[in-house]
Amino acid sequence: MTNAGKSTLSSSLHLQIPNSCIMAQDDFFKEDSMIAVDSNGFKQYDVLDALHMDRIMSEIELWQKNPGSFLLSHGLRTQCSSTSEDSENVFVLIVEGFLIFNYKPLNELIDKRYFLEIPYDICKERRGSRIYTPPDPPGYFDGHVWPMYLKHRQEMEYTVSDIDFLNGLESKEDLLDYVYADVTQEIQRLIRDD
Repeated sequence: MTNAGKSTLSSSLHLQIPNSCIMAQDDFFKEDSMIAVDSNGFKQYDVLDALHMDRIMSEIELWQKNPGSFLLSHGLRTQCSSTSEDSENVFVLIVEGFLIFNYKPLNELIDKRYFLEIPYDICKERRGSRIYTPPDPPGYFDGHVWPMYLKHRQEMEYTVSDIDFLNGLESKEDLLDYVYADVTQEIQRLIRDD
């Protein structure tokens, strides 16, 4: 969901988890000239076709092949117990975005799924307070952003299971504590199963 706190939670989680990296879907938008326009004149940013999903998948593939090298190539330090890739060295890729669960090839790679949601009025207020390039035209939230959110959420709920829905109005600390504990438990499970 747009403006629900995805980037804030992802950044905080990244700071808590050693050997982690964030991949933000917003970094993969196509150039403005490539974005389709609907019948109301609104640019269609809130659709998968507005994103270079192939590039996201290529980046994830690079990370999968050698996460330690991937971190180093992105200016991030690893905190491995040795230079070898032993079972104690778990690497975590945090993928955040508003349509990550709507892209099947990506969704099939995800181990843990969290969906931050906030009420319509708060979402609209937060969206209105942010500055986008290009800026949102008048009526864009109600004419495009919110209807697309509802459409994609329905598709997501129909096709994806195991999503942990989180209240984006909870404190940042409480959200981080919850997700961090859950991810840490998953990391421990992966180490045991390896």
